[in-house]
Amino acid sequence: MSKHTLVIDHEMCWGCRTCEVACKQEYDYQAKFIHVEEYGPKWVGDKFEYFHRPMVCRHCDEPPCAEACPEQAITKREDGIVILDYDACTGCQTCIEECPYDAIGFDEEKRTALKCNLCHHRVDNGLIPACADNVCLAHCIYFGDPAYIQEQIDKKREKRQTM
Repeated sequence: MSKHTLVIDHEMCWGCRTCEVACKQEYDYQAKFIHVEEYGPKWVGDKFEYFHRPMVCRHCDEPPCAEACPEQAITKREDGIVILDYDACTGCQTCIEECPYDAIGFDEEKRTALKCNLCHHRVDNGLIPACADNVCLAHCIYFGDPAYIQEQIDKKREKRQTM
């Protein structure tokens, strides 16, 4: 099975938040597994600039959240997607504490952890995650083979440098 990854070229993100909207629409506005943080203004050269960083589960190679979960509710699939089984989650929040990317939330009403499952229901049907499905206006969210993604990002950066 091929490895899937979600890569965000943070240098290209301008904070449009369409990834947030796509995620919320995919999950009927029940959760927001991706969110865009804004940094700035910061004085750069002769002007103020803002920086944006989409925050989402990184589907780690060795996810510390999965190791920490006493119920084994978080597992890593062969294709690289890290899944939280909401039915198995007891709401202990240990995974939240262990996530180095602050990408796991908590649903107070249901008393369960919340994390991006990389729209595995879409991936299993040959689609891509909602946030990466050509909704990003800056075209900075990629999904698929890591080597191919890096090649595409390098090409874009090279093209920007020649402009």
